[in-house]
Amino acid sequence: MAVAYLCLGSNIGDKVGYLQQAVKLLTESGLVTVVRTSALYETEPWGNKDLDWFVNGVIEVKTKLSPRELLQLCKSTEMKMGRQPQTEKYQARIIDIDILFYGDLTIDEPDLKIPHEHLHERAFAIVPLLELIPDYEHPKYKKSLLQLHEDLETLDDVFLYGTRVDI
Repeated sequence: MAVAYLCLGSNIGDKVGYLQQAVKLLTESGLVTVVRTSALYETEPWGNKDLDWFVNGVIEVKTKLSPRELLQLCKSTEMKMGRQPQTEKYQARIIDIDILFYGDLTIDEPDLKIPHEHLHERAFAIVPLLELIPDYEHPKYKKSLLQLHEDLETLDDVFLYGTRVDI
């Protein structure tokens, strides 16, 4: 079984409820097992400061799925929850599920980038990962998550929301 880390985010409506629903749907698929979750964080939107703030968290999962199959599960979960295909980047969303890491794999395909191609720039993903795997070394940059956090040029606002996603 592979270990993967998924970042979940929402900035519409019942944000925490949507994150909980996403975790439930992922688990109910029988294709992933949620091992542990980070706390949830209220975070400044990345890429479009005019949007409502997000609630983000990270989950650690075990799966027999390949990285591509895991991506398909994430996308189908988003669609089940009502996420519409987006024509522009950085729009409001009910749910967003991104694969941050899949074991120590590095994949660079047009529609699948592992580790997530912008992870090293995003405090909203790094901060919750620090709870789970602070010493994990990024396969591409050869730096721990703690070092990547220290290297962030912009520290977007990331505030502890005070809860965890139920598993």
